[in-house]
Amino acid sequence: MKKWPYTKGLHDLGNGCYAYLQPDGTWGYSNSGLVVDSGEALLVDTLMDLKLTREMLDRMRAAVPVSEQIGTLVNTHSNPDHTNGNQLVGGAQIISSTACLEEMKEQSTAPRYPMTGEAGAFFHEVLGSRFDFSDIRAVLPSRTFHRELTLRVGGKDVRLLEMGPAHTRGDIVIHVPADKTVFTGDILFAGGHPVIWAGPVGNWLRACDKILEWDVETVVPGHGPITDKSGVRALKQYFEYVRDQSQKRFDAGMDYEEAARDIALDAFADWTDPERIVVNVYACYREFKGDVDRLPVPILFGSMARYHNERKARTSGRDAD
Repeated sequence: MKKWPYTKGLHDLGNGCYAYLQPDGTWGYSNSGLVVDSGEALLVDTLMDLKLTREMLDRMRAAVPVSEQIGTLVNTHSNPDHTNGNQLVGGAQIISSTACLEEMKEQSTAPRYPMTGEAGAFFHEVLGSRFDFSDIRAVLPSRTFHRELTLRVGGKDVRLLEMGPAHTRGDIVIHVPADKTVFTGDILFAGGHPVIWAGPVGNWLRACDKILEWDVETVVPGHGPITDKSGVRALKQYFEYVRDQSQKRFDAGMDYEEAARDIALDAFADWTDPERIVVNVYACYREFKGDVDRLPVPILFGSMARYHNERKARTSGRDAD
């Protein structure tokens, strides 16, 4: 594998593919992609706020003149750190899965930040204090598809494949076969704990297997450094581990928060955002029970807040010794 530096900005992957990275890849700091050929350009995702998206587009235009006229924007899923800058890509056709559009419509009519108490404090710590959410308006996809869609960017085939529900209800990945490159959106978190907002876990494992079947050498995750199939294998191992460990604790009668605290992170101890394991254990429990309904996001943020705060307190205690 070529070692790509994990630095902020635009990285030339070769043959008209580019990745835009935002270290350290934690909450809200997502990646984007660009595919160009024969005077045409396709953008993969925008960023969490308008300032970050403007900076990204300016860097792309300076380095890749054809990106002055982005004809197509693909939203890999509905989360705001991949869609909040849509309004800045004027004139582009915006494409997503049908399920992604449905989620974006729901989010555009919901209160933006309804969380209070410990959930609200944690949300502010990891998201609200880092980004500027003013002046953002929802700009929705104008074209959708179900399962698979192949586009042409210049003379190059670009395959859009629906992998959700997994991270969200409508996850897709963008595969550029000729360049052996895939832009995964949040189907892949590299070096960080993923978060299962939708699930089931089995769908996410199948998505990993599908990518591993392809002839790909360069994998651009939704968060974290550029990787190859090794990054996909690591995420698959994570899900298998969390699923199996969750099953044991579910069978023992533990609730999902207790189970998450009891699961050793082991090989994943240095991954960012460990509090997300609480949501992932909860997703496993939902699958074991066959639950259709999910707890509201503010309640899950509260669960993560307690896990996060307890870890901080233990770290502070060790530092004081």
